[in-house]
Amino acid sequence: MASVDLNQRIPNNVGLGDDRRLRRALEAWQPAYVEWWKEAGPVGLQTSDVYLRTAIDVDTSGWAHYDYVKMPDYRWGIFLAAPTADRVIGFGDRAGEPVWQEVPGEHRGALRRIITVQGDTEPASVEQQRHLGATCPSLYDLRALLQVNVEEGRHLWAMVYLLHAYFGRDGRDEADALLERRSGDADRPRILGAFNEATSDWLAFFMFTYFTDRDGKFQLAALQESGFDPLARTCRFMLKEESYHMYVGESGLTRIVQRTADVLRESPDADPRSLGIIDPETFQKYLNFHYSVTLDLFGAEVSTNSANWYSMGLKGRYREGRIDDDHRLDSSTYSMLRPAEGRTGFETEEAPALNVLNERLRDDFIADVEVGVRKWNRILREAGVDVELRLPHRAFNRRIGVFRDVHVTPEGEGIAEEEWRRREGEWLPTARDRGYVASLMPKAVREPGRFASWIAPPERGVDRNPVAFEYVRFA
Repeated sequence: MASVDLNQRIPNNVGLGDDRRLRRALEAWQPAYVEWWKEAGPVGLQTSDVYLRTAIDVDTSGWAHYDYVKMPDYRWGIFLAAPTADRVIGFGDRAGEPVWQEVPGEHRGALRRIITVQGDTEPASVEQQRHLGATCPSLYDLRALLQVNVEEGRHLWAMVYLLHAYFGRDGRDEADALLERRSGDADRPRILGAFNEATSDWLAFFMFTYFTDRDGKFQLAALQESGFDPLARTCRFMLKEESYHMYVGESGLTRIVQRTADVLRESPDADPRSLGIIDPETFQKYLNFHYSVTLDLFGAEVSTNSANWYSMGLKGRYREGRIDDDHRLDSSTYSMLRPAEGRTGFETEEAPALNVLNERLRDDFIADVEVGVRKWNRILREAGVDVELRLPHRAFNRRIGVFRDVHVTPEGEGIAEEEWRRREGEWLPTARDRGYVASLMPKAVREPGRFASWIAPPERGVDRNPVAFEYVRFA
């Protein structure tokens, strides 16, 4: 592997300096990327100095550097994790064979599609969050938002590198299209539905980074198993940065729950909305929405594409090497929930494991997000708040797969479509709910060390700095 070259126009550890054709192609793409960033990136903050971390290495320690930087000047680069000596394909029909350093011709279309879809999610989230700076609850949180944004931009670079380096003209066309689509645009929407939803407020942002970025974790973890080694190594390093995005969501939601619990402890009989906090009912509605939308990102329960990608050795399972089976799944089964005959309830069936890989990955995700919900309930319980937050039933508010046409309450009780339409405002955020949340965030809190009334301060600052550090210096 080439050493990290920080002096080039595009920092990288892929030997870009020795590949003139590729370097020139990426340098030609770079101005269009910067223009996209200025047009669709964070509003009103392009000339501010932000205390950001920048990747400078791929080692397990000392891999990032912190300093003030203006976001359009951020050193977006191309970083692949160090190669694993003698690595072999760990699953599928070609398990045990050496991994590929070039794209196998027979898998070219499938790999290009996988990389393009992953790449499309990265700029989409930046576009969804571009107006949040105007209502940030603190400089600490504003810096967190902008760190997530620039790293989503770097993840776009990671996928664009693969498209340019391994897919010729088709790859270059796909890379260009990644800058042409826009989140929520009626004519040029992003590929996946969840990335066309508006992120209108900070509660939605923290929910997005907790749930939707966690989907990213599981997708990247499955792709880091890929027999196409450049993709595997790219995703392995992306996961290092992705962990911070999930931390932003988990810690942000925990701080919201903590503030709500502290205020309700002092005023247990008051209307929570009269106290200027995010009430548990609204929190639960946002949770219901973001959780159910994220479940759809895993795709249909039964998927021919996923089965084929696994058999081809392109995309594995979460922590593939820790699973005790033959890693081919020719005769294995896996339990999945589906609507019962007559749609009067649900039943569990044993399905061919190869066909329900999406469902297995979704199960891994659900187990992971349950940890946070237990933590939030503990905070409420210790404050004496008689409320229990819950993940809704997996069939609730689904738009993809076997539950697409099923209408259930968050508890999983089947109801008619007419009743669902009448009652969905009980379970999902209404315009009134979103209006209330927006009313808590009328303007940005920009004084170092100050926080909005609806969120508790964090326990510590960033990079050994105090919580009251000036994380953003406005132009």
